[in-house]
Amino acid sequence: MDSIQTFFLFIQDQILGMKWLNSLIKNLLTALNVDVDGRLGGSIQFFIYDVLKITILLCFLIFIISYIQSYFPPERSKKILGRFHGVGSYIISALLGTVTPFCSCSSIPLFIGFTSAGLPLGVTFSFLISSPMVDLGSLVLLMSIFGAKIAIAYVIVGLMIAVAGGALIEKLHMEKYVEEFIKSANGIDMDAPALTRKDRLYFAREQVTETFKKVFPYILVGVGIGAAIHNWIPESWIQSILGSNNPFGVILATLVGIPMYADIFGTIPVAEALLAKGAQLGTILAFMMAVTTLSLPSMIMLKKAVKPKLLTLFIVICTTGIILVGYLFNVFHAFFI
Repeated sequence: MDSIQTFFLFIQDQILGMKWLNSLIKNLLTALNVDVDGRLGGSIQFFIYDVLKITILLCFLIFIISYIQSYFPPERSKKILGRFHGVGSYIISALLGTVTPFCSCSSIPLFIGFTSAGLPLGVTFSFLISSPMVDLGSLVLLMSIFGAKIAIAYVIVGLMIAVAGGALIEKLHMEKYVEEFIKSANGIDMDAPALTRKDRLYFAREQVTETFKKVFPYILVGVGIGAAIHNWIPESWIQSILGSNNPFGVILATLVGIPMYADIFGTIPVAEALLAKGAQLGTILAFMMAVTTLSLPSMIMLKKAVKPKLLTLFIVICTTGIILVGYLFNVFHAFFI
């Protein structure tokens, strides 16, 4: 049993967490006479380490996920979703969202395509919620920093929000609040051409390049904020705002996260720094979910596809679910740490 635990700790710390890389950077900076125990030197070490670690994981994950995604083009995904009904359709839709684009803005065109193809509105909204919130990349990245229990719990509760949100929207019969141009659009009925293994590898490589160019600026910003929090903001400030002494910390973190725009790769370093400074786990996860699911640019895009009443309902469902999840994690935080 001890050997198994040691193996998983090695995977988490050295493979996913890349602590060897952190030690290497520390030694190199020390050799250059940089005081890594000081604020500035510590910030430089944090920045270099997190940028390199997240970039390596990012490229590897995008390649693997994109290769898997090549088996699920929009037309095939539509056919898969069309085979299921009831709760099962929401679950499959939410799971399908885990192998699709990394941010909410990339998910909205697929949501529009699925809706115009005639799939039930609740099913398409389950996909729209889960796609940016709980992809396979988030699972691996969260494991690299927070451990397996937190990562798996995050994905499970994210899928639960997606399933519950889709089911509620379907129950309320909100179809009339979808814009007319989407209702009247004709879905594409042709089958996607068969791809060879070489085609799939090429697709995965192209996705790595395209996504990296789009995401890397947010990684730099996120790591920069994380470095500032980690080395410059007093721990007492973080604890007073986002710690257990503030019962409204989860709500505040959610509301702060909503107007921001980033993806899981940009929010991870901020979350890592907040946790180290004493912010509550549920509060941090609520912030991450709000940023990735309810960013202002994605809401502007979604407004083009749905009417205000449905958009408001979507925001209310996601916000309420995220806040409840945040408080739930805070109550049971001892189990996850």
